[in-house]
Amino acid sequence: MSNIRFGISHLPPDDGDDAEFLDGLVADGHRALELPFTDGFPWKQKRCESFAALATERDIRLSVHAPYFAGLTIPDEDRGKQSVYAMEHTMKLGNWLGAPVIVAHFGATYDEDPSVLMDRIRSRLDFIGPKVEHLGVGLGLETAGKKSAFGSLGDIAQLASEFTFVRPVVDWAHVHAMTGGALTSKDAFASVLAFITDSFPGWMIQPLQVQFSDNQFSDAGEIRHVAYGEGTLRVGPLVEATLEAEMSMVLISEARDMDSHGLIWDEVQEILATTPASAESRPLSNRDSYPSPVRVIKDGDRFSPVKVDRPITFSNIDKVFFPDEGFTKGDLIQYYTSVGPMLLPHLEGRPLSMSRYPDGIDGQSFYEKRAPGHQPDWMRTTSVVSDSQGGTVDFLMADSVESLMWFANMGCIEVHPFHSTVRSLESPTYAIFDFDPAEGSTWDQVCGAAQLLNVALKQLGLEGYPKLSGSKGLHVYVPLEPVHDFARVRRFVGEVGEYLAAANPGDVTMEWDKPKRKGKVFVDHNRNASGQTVASVYSVRPRPGAPVAIPLLWDEVGSVANSDFTINNVWGRLQRYGDLFAPVLKGGQTLDAAESALGIS
Repeated sequence: MSNIRFGISHLPPDDGDDAEFLDGLVADGHRALELPFTDGFPWKQKRCESFAALATERDIRLSVHAPYFAGLTIPDEDRGKQSVYAMEHTMKLGNWLGAPVIVAHFGATYDEDPSVLMDRIRSRLDFIGPKVEHLGVGLGLETAGKKSAFGSLGDIAQLASEFTFVRPVVDWAHVHAMTGGALTSKDAFASVLAFITDSFPGWMIQPLQVQFSDNQFSDAGEIRHVAYGEGTLRVGPLVEATLEAEMSMVLISEARDMDSHGLIWDEVQEILATTPASAESRPLSNRDSYPSPVRVIKDGDRFSPVKVDRPITFSNIDKVFFPDEGFTKGDLIQYYTSVGPMLLPHLEGRPLSMSRYPDGIDGQSFYEKRAPGHQPDWMRTTSVVSDSQGGTVDFLMADSVESLMWFANMGCIEVHPFHSTVRSLESPTYAIFDFDPAEGSTWDQVCGAAQLLNVALKQLGLEGYPKLSGSKGLHVYVPLEPVHDFARVRRFVGEVGEYLAAANPGDVTMEWDKPKRKGKVFVDHNRNASGQTVASVYSVRPRPGAPVAIPLLWDEVGSVANSDFTINNVWGRLQRYGDLFAPVLKGGQTLDAAESALGIS
């Protein structure tokens, strides 16, 4: 299956048959469709949802183009808010349509300073953020095509780093116009793609949403779309550059006529059919689900990845680590490479314990806290006083994608960070409620206990964030400023756990005696003791299926389970929602008021 999904921008006729329209797209080989709601909102929720079901059956990926009047730069506050409301409504339509992304323009520059415009855009995104950030729909901001319009790829990258729901959308006709017609070769497209891969994490741009049409332009930018072949922009070099970069792309033809759609698609297919795979290297994984594919070159009995910043080699990349699914060590390395930009902020400054499975989940495993000594020179370590190890121990840390590669190559299926950072090792940055189902208990009981905790935390003035453990239970993190020691945090979790058990004694227990836990959910507050670790968010777990510890929205607790998200299928979710655990990194909470409410001195 090609990593380029082609489609067109077109609305089905209102008086036609939606299934017949979509069948026509499938017959033409199209696997994507942009619905251009550029003049307004012709569809209601019912039509959106029925159309989404039909598109899903046919494997057609939908996107929506917001109305042209829905922008972010309008100076007038009243008009600006109305414009942002239109953008918000488009994202709700996208949610009903199951669209991963909607496309929107920034708007005009109004001859204002770029810093003024960026501040205004940030305020507008702050305004709609709480209402759209959990819809599972990306706000795709489109590159500008005129000097009078705002929005470069650099602007989009800056906003995407600040707002988890922002995504880039590249209009190649716009880039062509703004560069004075520079996109005439594979190398020209490749340079733009290289900037994109350097500026955005892989999970955000795989696939990359792009638009394509031929156009006329002047020194001021784009003038108009023209029939394919009448201008100087060609799709072939783009396809060649995309294949060479091993990127995934949703390529939407925005041509104004059906003949041009067909000509563009014919050229795409011709390049796909005639471009051979690289013979110099091989993929680390043969699966096409990972968003940041790595290629390796055989180096004796080891393999060296290409295009890495730090020297590293791998061994036995074809060794099967998850027998039921056939996932290999190469798959594990590839997963951590792809998820790295999202995972690394949660590991920053934290010593790591190594949980090693050198022969996969069916082999022997062991914990290794001390840095083994044969790690690469560039691997960062930190000294920690360890009573269990009898002195000071050098722990490894992860501060780069290459370090995650190294851990995975060592058979570290799981990632186990400290609850604290080297800046304040005795003060955790979060409290963890670990809901552990005892023998005879159910998943419904686990989720019910977590939902009860959510109510309790809100009454105490605290926010908690749930995550699937990836194993049997569920974790809830309460982000904290690093001002409390471990004993205080552990005591708080224990006190709240006792209240939960008292409120629902049939389902929740704090009993240490395992036989007395039977049929209930154990709240393990000892997970908050100094030296304890749990598998990090986005960590793989050593269980059949290669499940991943994934953060949830509270509304999802009870509707998904630990086996639902694996290293193979999690990517669409990450692209839709971004990092739902980002608030955990911000801290901002203390236990003082909650302890006072609970009567803890």
